[in-house]
Order: sequence, then C-alpha cells, then structure tokens
Amino acid sequence: MKTCTSIILAVMLFSVPGYASVRAIGRGDSMSFDPSSIPSTYRTSYDIMKVKCVKCHTLERTVVAITTGIAPITGQPFDRSATRAYGIKMLRKPDSNMNKQEVKAVVDLMNYLLDEASR
Repeated sequence: MKTCTSIILAVMLFSVPGYASVRAIGRGDSMSFDPSSIPSTYRTSYDIMKVKCVKCHTLERTVVAITTGIAPITGQPFDRSATRAYGIKMLRKPDSNMNKQEVKAVVDLMNYLLDEASR
C-alpha cells in the first residue's frame, strides 16, 4: 500500500499540468473555434481572424486545416510553413485588408492552434 501511495505522490509532484485543447463548435459553414478555449493572449488575434478571414471563406476551412493538418482545398500539408505562406498570400491580396501586424497575429494564432491540435 505504501508503494502505491508513493507512486501516486510522485506522479502528482512531477506531472506537468495539462492544458485543454482548443475546441471547434458548430458544423459546416457555421463551424469555428470555441472562443472560450482560446487563451486571452490570442483573443485579439482570434477577433481579427473572425472578421478578416471570413471575407473570402468560412472559418470551417481554417478549423479543418488545423485539426486535420491538411488544407481542405489543395490537400497539401497544413503546418507552420503553410501558415507562413498563407500569411504572405493574404498580405498580397488587396481584398484581405490586412496589414503586417494583423497577419503576424493570425499566423501566430494558427501556429498555436496547430500545436494544440497535435497534442
């Protein structure tokens, strides 16, 4: 019994606290990330994403890309290099109406979401 208690105590002392993964809500065109699962440090970035990215496509495309690791339209891998490439692409699109700081914020958010999805 003492061994079991020691093991439980060791696990409790040396375990790393887990963080809740970012959750998706809705279906189809109404799919998005659950805002309550986005850390406060990324809330402004998420607000930018919700306003600017949906001008050309729904958030469903972003959710699917991040949760599967595959860009839904091209079928290409969706990873950190892809988020950077998409960010550059958005800077070049006149209708995106995004500046460098906004693109960087959204790319940082997508990289965070990719990290969370891979846990």
